[in-house]
This record gives sequence, structure tokens and C-alpha cells, in this order.
Amino acid sequence: MAQALYQRILLTGANGLVGQALVERLSAVPEVDLLATGRDPRPRFAGGSCGYTPLDITDAGAVRRLFADFAPGVVINCAAITKVEAGEADRARCWEVNVEAVAALARACKAQGAHLVQLSTDFVFDGTAGPYDERARPNPINFYGRSKWASENAVRAAGLRRWTIVRTALGYGAGQDLSRSNFGLWLTERLQRGETTEVATDQIRTPTYVPDLADGIARAVRLHRTGLYHIAGREVLSVFDFARTLAARFDLDPDLIVPTTTAALHPDAPRPLRTGLLILKAETEIGYKPRSLPQALDHFGRRIGLPVAT
Repeated sequence: MAQALYQRILLTGANGLVGQALVERLSAVPEVDLLATGRDPRPRFAGGSCGYTPLDITDAGAVRRLFADFAPGVVINCAAITKVEAGEADRARCWEVNVEAVAALARACKAQGAHLVQLSTDFVFDGTAGPYDERARPNPINFYGRSKWASENAVRAAGLRRWTIVRTALGYGAGQDLSRSNFGLWLTERLQRGETTEVATDQIRTPTYVPDLADGIARAVRLHRTGLYHIAGREVLSVFDFARTLAARFDLDPDLIVPTTTAALHPDAPRPLRTGLLILKAETEIGYKPRSLPQALDHFGRRIGLPVAT
């Protein structure tokens, strides 16, 4: 009997929201041999059909040793500094993690002949003409955005035979023992406590339910798609309107959500105002089908134990 062929996938940043969603999604594929990695000594998630080993992607020697031991055919990099304020406050660290480590991963993938999947963001754009498709020219306005644009260029310049860049926007969802929150969790927790919360009315994006993002990435990997893909939610709306929609869906008080401006909320770290991502290419080429916003919120509510308003 012929031996089964497995796709060996190395996942970095597996303890974060996107990483955990990918562990769940890829664990459901019998043909995948998944090794999850993160900075923590043990996984933050329970379950998942995968191995786990600690890895700091800024340690080039550790990366090379792991590549030699595991010999991945695909590497999905979810490790990054994603907080805009953190990127501004410590630019050297942000560049080390988001750019230099990605360049080292790309070199390792080239030597191994592996397919590198790199996550990026709608914050590579300046927010003057969103939502954007894959042909739009990036022009980031904060250091986090500049670091992610530089990471994309590092992947493109590495001489890889196979690479995929996935941009997404305003990811939200539920995870296990997450080291940092996300907009959906943060807002529902505040509203449940009855806390007034300021949310920007002038920031337009395409909120992305992270299990849908994980499915899109898994589809790109399975279909061996290369190049740039925007994988996000379909609805284009302000963060304020998204917050109000979420509150209404779970019968939480929308009047606790107070309108403000992006500049007032983030005086030390500018954000592009009108971004969001157009997903026609992903829909056409990889069969990506995100849930509608109501469907995504219903699924999210079940994950965190919130009943949907009737």
C-alpha cells in the first residue's frame, strides 16, 4: 500500500487569535502534518491535531534548526507586532519582528524550497481611497504599516519559488487564553460591564471574522495559490457602525458606544481613515466565502456564550 503523503506546515504565532484559528482549521485536514510554534513555552490553546514547540522567530539560529528538524513544505507566519502604538513606541523591536525576522524566514523557506505565507494588513494604505484591491499602491502613514509593507517587500525580494501575501483588516473572534484582546472581545466585555466606550466614526474598514480568514488561508495553501490576496469581511462600514451592530446583535446597550474621532482616540499613532479591502480576487480564485456580518456575529456570540437578540 502506498504511503500517505502529508503536507508539512509550520505555523508561527500559533498562540494568537489568527494562529489559533488556523490550528483549528488545519487540524481538520487529515493530509496536514502541522507543527505550531509560539514564544510561550506551552501552547495557550487546548486541542488541535498538531505538535507544538516554542520558537522566537527573531532567533535565526533557532529558525534554521527547526527547519532542519521539521523540513516544512509550507510556512504560515502569524507572528508579528500588531499594536500600532507599540510599533511607534519601540520602532527597533517592531522592525526586528515584522521585517528582519520575516526576511530570515523567507531565506530559510528558499533554502528549504518551502511556500511562505505572510500575513499583512490594510494599514499598508494611507486611507484616502479605500476600500482597496490588490492593484492599489501602498502608502502607509504609521510605523506599523511601514513595517508590514517592508515585510511584504522582503518576501517578494527573497527569490522564493512560492510565496503568498495575505492582507486582512480588523480581525475579531474568540480564542483561548489570548495574550491580547481584539476589538470584538474588548467591546463585548466593556458593554457587558456597562462601561461607556468611545469608538471612532471616521475610520472605515472591512471587519473580518478570523475563522473566515483562517479558511481563506487554508484554501490558498491547499490550492497552491501564490501572489497577493485580500482576505477580509465583505461589508464596508465604520468601526462605530460595526460596534453598534455588534451591540444590537447581542442585546447590549448601544447607547454606551459614544462617537468620537480617530485623532482623538489615537493622538500618538495615526491611523488611515478609509481603508478596507476588496475581496473579489480571493472569492474568484480560491473560493473564499466569508460569512455575512450577522452570521459571523452569531457564530462569535456562540463562541463566547452571548445569546443573540431576538
